[in-house]
Formats: sequence, structure tokens, C-alpha cells
Amino acid sequence: MYHEKLETILHNIEKVMIGKRTVAELSIVSLLAQGHILLEDVPGVGKTMMVRALAKSVGAKFTRIQFTPDLLPSDVIGVSIYNPKELTFQFRPGPIMGNIILADEINRTSPKTQSSLLEGMEEGSVTVDGVTHRLARPFFVMATQNPIEYEGTYPLPEAQLDRFLLKMKMGYPNAKEELEVLNRIQHSPPIEDLEPVITLEELQALQKEVKNIVVDDKIKQYIVDLAGSTREHPNVYLGVSPRGSIALMKAAQAYAMLHGRDYVIPDDIQFLIPYIFSHRMILKSEAKYDGIEPEDVIERIVARTRVPVQRVAK
Repeated sequence: MYHEKLETILHNIEKVMIGKRTVAELSIVSLLAQGHILLEDVPGVGKTMMVRALAKSVGAKFTRIQFTPDLLPSDVIGVSIYNPKELTFQFRPGPIMGNIILADEINRTSPKTQSSLLEGMEEGSVTVDGVTHRLARPFFVMATQNPIEYEGTYPLPEAQLDRFLLKMKMGYPNAKEELEVLNRIQHSPPIEDLEPVITLEELQALQKEVKNIVVDDKIKQYIVDLAGSTREHPNVYLGVSPRGSIALMKAAQAYAMLHGRDYVIPDDIQFLIPYIFSHRMILKSEAKYDGIEPEDVIERIVARTRVPVQRVAK
């Protein structure tokens, strides 16, 4: 039943997004695991459309924050305004008070404004003038950044990168997919006709149920071994923290549910690990000079780490 509901979300998103099933699956995985996504890609490949399609599919309130160098934290979380009639301060919520948030070009704003997202992403609340305000449930952030233009940008610090469950790219469509995009959008954008396929209450039930997906002790040990190898690898300056191990386990539970299983298998871990670990690692300078990427290191670690195998009774 859960698998069927998640498939309807995927099919709904694919009415808008052509050839981006993996991106759609990872977005749903992050939403189920109550995590957040950092989407790094060039402009115009459909990042905004992806988030809007996801929000519409689950009937969520969608808000967009366009990050600019002059954006202030109060522009994100809200501000208290004095009401002279009632002689009190009233809270005016900012755009973070939604269910699904697009933080567009997050690396174009100052670290102070970037950090205004941290409390919301980690704690599910924001504090203004000493008063804590709970955010809507569910709460999901997809932040984007352009990997090409670095002038006038503020790279996200490691502590903030670690708050994102996974990092991914969309990439350009192939010629056939791009032609299909033109055909679909010729008369009217498909996103305008998209209808919710599940309710927010059903989504929250799925988020609770995903925690019951079985993770065998051998799978947990496999995750620990993989994370530990990143800390000992000769090309890695800073390896994956325990938060990364937790993120991989939670994402694997969601990925298993998405594929109709109530248990995690090693294949889930191997598929997800580049998206979960790559932005949590810092390579040594000499490795960067040699053109080595975090994904290369992860691939080698996975190849040499013993895969847990279920013993079959004879």
C-alpha cells in the first residue's frame, strides 16, 4: 500500500519532469526521511520545476526564497513588528513558514543569512526576539547552488553542508528528452494542471512508517565500516561523521520503502552512498591536484569493503 502511494507521486512528478526519475526518487527519499537536499547544477535544467512538482503532488504549501547578497535573516524567518493599537509586537512570518521550501542559489547570500536556515532545518523551529516558533509539518528544504559561477558567492561551510541529507545534480536532458519537453510545454506548462495525489496527513503517516523499515545489524555494521573507511583513507583530510552514518541509514530505509520492501539490502546502501557521503568529505590538497573527486574515493571504498551476505540454511 505504501509502495503504491509513493509510485503515484513518482508518476505525477514525471508528468512534468522528463527523464529525471532518479532525481525524483531521491527527492521522495529525502522527504520521507525528513531530510533536506542540496541540488547543485547550472540554471535552466528544471530545479525549480522539480520542487514545485513535488509540492503539488503531496498538497504541500510551496514557498521560494531567492537568496541574494543583500538578503537578511529576517527576510527568511520573519520579523516582529510593533502594533501601536494593541501596544504589542506581532510576529510576521517569513517564507520559511511553509512545507516545501526552495532556497534558490543559497551560496549567493551571506553566511549569516545562510545560517538562518540551520535552526529550521535541524530543529524544526525558528527563534525571533527570544520567542520560538514551530515550523509547519512536514518541513522540507531543497537548496540550489550554481557550480559554475563563484564570483560574489559564499561557499557553504562544512557544518552547514552536513545538515543536508544528500547532495545531487540533475544534468542536461538528452536530445529525445529535450524534444519531449518542448512538445509538452508548447501549449501550456504541465505543472499548472498537476493535482495532489496524496494528502499531507498521508505523507506524515509515511514519514512515521518509514522508521519501521528493518535494518539488520549486519547492514548497520556495513554502514559503520564504510563511514570508518572514509576517515582512514589516505586521500581524505576529513571523513564522514556519525551524522553521515545516520543519514545513510535513514535514507536507505526510505529507499527500501519506495521500492516496496520492509527491509534494507546492501544494494540500497551502495546506490545511496555517493549522494550521502560526497559532500561530507574533505579531500587532501594533493588529491584535489591529482583530479580525484570524493565520488572516486567512495567508489574505491565500496569496492574494497566486505558486503554483508545473508546466510542461507541448508
